[in-house]
Order: sequence, then C-alpha cells, then structure tokens
Amino acid sequence: MSHTRPVQVHFDDLDAMGLLHNARYGVLVERAIGAFWAELGWHYDPALSRFKDVFLAVREFQITYHVPIKGVGEPLVHFWLEHMGTSSGVYGFRVLSPDGQTVHAEGRRVNVNLDPTTLRPTPFTPETRTAAEPLLPTP
Repeated sequence: MSHTRPVQVHFDDLDAMGLLHNARYGVLVERAIGAFWAELGWHYDPALSRFKDVFLAVREFQITYHVPIKGVGEPLVHFWLEHMGTSSGVYGFRVLSPDGQTVHAEGRRVNVNLDPTTLRPTPFTPETRTAAEPLLPTP
C-alpha cells in the first residue's frame, strides 16, 4: 500500500531561477513521511512518543529528478515502504504535481532504527511494525 500527502513549497525553498532547489526535494519527502508518523503518535522525544523506536537515522537517500518544480505551491509526495527488515526500512517515493499527473522526482530512502546508547542497529518493536503495515506492499 502507500500514502500520498501534500507538502508546501515556500519561497525560500527556491533557487535563483525560481525552481525548487534540488536539496529541498529531500526535505519535502522528510516532511511528508514525518507527518505520517506524527499523526500516529511518533515523536522524537521518547517521553512524548507513542513508539519506543524514536532514534532513526537515514542511511541512504537516492533521488532522480525528472521535471523541475517552478515557484511556490503544494506538490504531493507519494510514499510507501518497499521493505521492512529487522532494523531498517526502505521507503520508495515520488514527488508529484498537485494533480498527481507529473512526476517531478522519485527515489528511495533507507532508515535504520538505532539504539540511542550504542548507536548500533536495533530491531523495530512490534508497535512500529504494526503501524508501518499500511505502507507495506500487500501480499
């Protein structure tokens, strides 16, 4: 399955040509995925989070650009989990025009769940796995 949500492109996200700066596409993806998890009760502060898995690091971020986004607006970020392993998850994503017809960029992001004390990979809890199910492919 997957999820799609609008994200805001602000004036300060643009480069000198009025195009969304290439480094900001990753920020849009982060905002969309972060908002999804925040709505489920995730918070970076363990005292405020519904989940015990709060120390996640990006291991890999890959993006291919297709059509620039020009100006401010509200593109869509479509994302899903391609795979959820013991301690890492692989997200796929596409940044789309507001009508969903144009693919501006696409790629993947790998997150690793870390033990906050050792900074070593640690298995996801059952609560995180259950919450992630709507993003995983259906068998």
